[in-house]
Amino acid sequence: AGQAPDVTLVFLSPEDGGYASGPTPIRLRIDPEGTQARGVSLFADGRLVCTLEQAPFECQWDAGSNVVEHVLRAVVTLADGRRVARSIRTKGVEYTEKVDVDVVQVTATVTDDSGHFVRGLTRRDFRLLEDGTPQSLTTFFSENVPLELIVAVDVSGSMTDAMPKVKESVKRFLTAIRPTDRVTVLAFNDNVFTLARPTVDLAARLRAIDRLAPWGGTSLYDVVIQAFDLLGRQTGRRALVVFTDGEDLNSRASIAVAERRLEASDAVLYPIGQGRAPRLASLKTILERLAQKSGGRAFFGDSVDKLDAVFAEILEELSNQYLLGYVPHDLARDGRWRTLRVEVPGKDVRVRARQGYRAVAR
Repeated sequence: AGQAPDVTLVFLSPEDGGYASGPTPIRLRIDPEGTQARGVSLFADGRLVCTLEQAPFECQWDAGSNVVEHVLRAVVTLADGRRVARSIRTKGVEYTEKVDVDVVQVTATVTDDSGHFVRGLTRRDFRLLEDGTPQSLTTFFSENVPLELIVAVDVSGSMTDAMPKVKESVKRFLTAIRPTDRVTVLAFNDNVFTLARPTVDLAARLRAIDRLAPWGGTSLYDVVIQAFDLLGRQTGRRALVVFTDGEDLNSRASIAVAERRLEASDAVLYPIGQGRAPRLASLKTILERLAQKSGGRAFFGDSVDKLDAVFAEILEELSNQYLLGYVPHDLARDGRWRTLRVEVPGKDVRVRARQGYRAVAR
């Protein structure tokens, strides 16, 4: 009989040396492909999370609201009776004090005069002011920042001709996102539909995109509001990418309600206006204002052929951001608008971050 091949356990999520916070899928792959296993046990910090008997080897685990070091371990019993084990270790944040429910999170994008992302900055390089008063940072991320992302795709009737190319571009974008990031996929026309939740794997997300069919009108404001409501509150970045080709004619909510909901969220908005959207001055103004207020960017183009390039820009920015957190001096949740300014004193850089927030009651 030939010698049994060596078996390797690969953690797909979370990554060895990466970060984990909040609800996190533990995903394991057994190499070589086709290796038979009687059972797989997944542990987090010494505690059994789940036992699985067949692929896919995945289960949900709550890593907690603070980003601290964790040890993940997989123990596999192979069909021939052998046992194989593998452990990985996630990292804690670079600097953190007590994180509580009143922490304000600010995602910052830093570029030089040429528009290139500036990496390698430390907590001490940043200065954050609320209503002109400097704040003490209690949380700081500079790399591998946890991300919760919602991708919302317009599937109204006007998208009929563009839909094949849009679907392919969205699928490429979803494929390029890190496996450790939490991704929700929405579609909207007259209504808002959840196509894929963070618990499903990439293949399920791609199948959901393939099933998209255009019909109905456009409810842009409704999808913005519902997307913000779906985002969690664990430590980490939150972002919303919304693709649309037309003006909102079907939302139940007004633009004022959508804007106020954005002001109460720490999510960064990246609207993409294609087709007719760039020619609609009122829509373009709205999307630019919402994006700027959140610290994001608005993208416009006449052709969906350029959509891949837009998604690539967004993906690169999402991979080069800093996350700052602080407990404000004024803890009152009075609904008042508070202005924010993020600076990097002494360096010739540009910082883009949300302009402020509205402290609303929870």
